[in-house]
Amino acid sequence: MSTVSRVVLVTAGGSGIGLAIAKYFVKQGDEVHICDVDQLAIDKALTELPTMTATCAELTQVDQVDTVFDDLQKTHGKLDILVNNVGVAGPTAAVEDILPQEWNDTISVDLNSIFYVTRKAVPLLKKSKGVMINMSSNAGLFGCPLRSPYAAAKWAIVGLTKTWAMELGPFGVRVNALCPGSVNGPRIDKVIELDAEARDIPAATVRELYLQQNSLGVFVEADHIAQTVYFLCSSAAQHISGQAIPIDGHTETLSS
Repeated sequence: MSTVSRVVLVTAGGSGIGLAIAKYFVKQGDEVHICDVDQLAIDKALTELPTMTATCAELTQVDQVDTVFDDLQKTHGKLDILVNNVGVAGPTAAVEDILPQEWNDTISVDLNSIFYVTRKAVPLLKKSKGVMINMSSNAGLFGCPLRSPYAAAKWAIVGLTKTWAMELGPFGVRVNALCPGSVNGPRIDKVIELDAEARDIPAATVRELYLQQNSLGVFVEADHIAQTVYFLCSSAAQHISGQAIPIDGHTETLSS
């Protein structure tokens, strides 16, 4: 448990990985502010964790990102940890079948919003000598067939992580990326369903192929990701920066 309460901002914190991260920090005694595009998800999260604060915002819109930070400043007055978790799966299709709007929509959420949030967070993180965690993916370390816009965005996040670690290191700010494999939950279930449709094979077959992609033959649990994020934000990781850290059971390939 933290000896001093820190202020943590988790984007897309209303459900899934983001909510698991928010819960873990709250349980350790930290102050957590989440933002999410889904007001119902926020309401449910705040019912479960009433000490959290929240903003409903679409992070692809710069003015709404400004609102998140206005709320954060009014409620908490500082920022120690930023978890850039927002993202969508994007289309599952061959590159020639992806519509330009599908590409733009995925890049807008998975990449542009990370930039919009980070540019507002950095002045606060410099003051606190804080930590930034960017959620990439094992698709940001490997090629990923049928997921072109998603893979492009996640590779870009790794590049930004290393760049920002260089820029912010002199100010005492650490920046790392986490690269999860397939994470148990509704999102990967939907990805599997769409992949099965694209390949014209049963969803159960695709699920088994995904499990065979890593050495341990597992899907990652959101709680394990949360624990890793917490470690990376702790003093035990004070010399870890600029890294893209897989949490994926050791991915061997994403081409199956």
